Amino acid sequence: MEQKIEFICEWRTGKYTITELCKSFEISRPTAYKLIHRFEDQGFEGLKEQSRKPGKHPSTTDQKIIDSILKLKEKHKLWGAKKIRVLMFKEFTKEQIPSVVTVHNILRKNGLVSPQKRMRRVKPLYPIFNPKSCNEVWSADYKGKFLMGNKIYCHPLTIADSKSRFLFTAKGHYKETLKAAKTELTKVFRTYGIPKQIHTDNGSPFGSVRAIQRYTQLSYWFIELGITPVFSDPAHPEQNGRHERMHRDLKAACANPAAYDLKAQQRRLNHFVKEYNHIRPHEALEMKTPADIHDFSTRPFPERITNFNYDTKYKVLKVTKSGAVRWKSYYWVYVSAALKEKHVGIQELGNGIWKVYYRNVFLGFFDQRNLRNKQQSTRLETNLV
Repeated sequence: MEQKIEFICEWRTGKYTITELCKSFEISRPTAYKLIHRFEDQGFEGLKEQSRKPGKHPSTTDQKIIDSILKLKEKHKLWGAKKIRVLMFKEFTKEQIPSVVTVHNILRKNGLVSPQKRMRRVKPLYPIFNPKSCNEVWSADYKGKFLMGNKIYCHPLTIADSKSRFLFTAKGHYKETLKAAKTELTKVFRTYGIPKQIHTDNGSPFGSVRAIQRYTQLSYWFIELGITPVFSDPAHPEQNGRHERMHRDLKAACANPAAYDLKAQQRRLNHFVKEYNHIRPHEALEMKTPADIHDFSTRPFPERITNFNYDTKYKVLKVTKSGAVRWKSYYWVYVSAALKEKHVGIQELGNGIWKVYYRNVFLGFFDQRNLRNKQQSTRLETNLV
């Protein structure tokens, strides 16, 4: 830079020709004229090193495309480049839309990309429920409670199809009760039909690790409807990972921060369900929406539970209010308090061992040779020793 300034100062004196200056400073005539023209146009600022980057690149993203990307990001703050790029197909042609990397770089240059914590991958434990068709397996769960603005907890109940990821409902409740869950499940069943299985965790009111086969009163209602209840292993939520992943999105969209009261919170939950099903592309669905994939169940909800007739090979016994059945007049076998006033079928296996069923679902065994104390009831066993 000092040599450039010295060259211009010598040239301005008028004492030397361009040829003499070029020979003295060991530069070519084109370089000398270029420095003079820059000085005449911009002054000494023009002598600074210029960027060699071309003024216009043929592959530069059109400003209209950039504005559209930023507008979509403003509307969907929690979405990344892949999902935003899919939405652009509604407005632009395939040739106009840039790659995912380019969309990500545009967002990053505008400070719209938040660094994410790298998640440690955990080897999945079985059973993993991976249905092959819609309505084969649904998942239901209460998302972790969160405090609303009025200092009351909201407990959102979510129900989704495991194949299509279609979210049937996200209903905010004040408490996780059997009545509240059953009411919302009934509403969903009437609208969308019933699945073959419902996958839940072991929390109330869905399951209980202390009960036989982990069945609760809600589980037996599923059985009466012709739905098989299935459970994740205790303390292994990753076995229902796709539902837990949806809960993470729900929390980010609806609980950070939460609304003031349950009515306002429910509006947010409803908006999330609509966006999740009809707008948000899912990478697991090849960037389609759940609504594009999901089909209604062909199994309608039975408004009345029909009586179940056990086969003649079963002994039919009524469960008392204590949850036990009377065996041979004065012995007791405890089944479940959730089955009080209902009937179970008992089939002899041999050697005094009996299998207990509720409708067509196996519950457990008991050995009549162990029924010695008339004052105490014997519990069912799930496995024979």
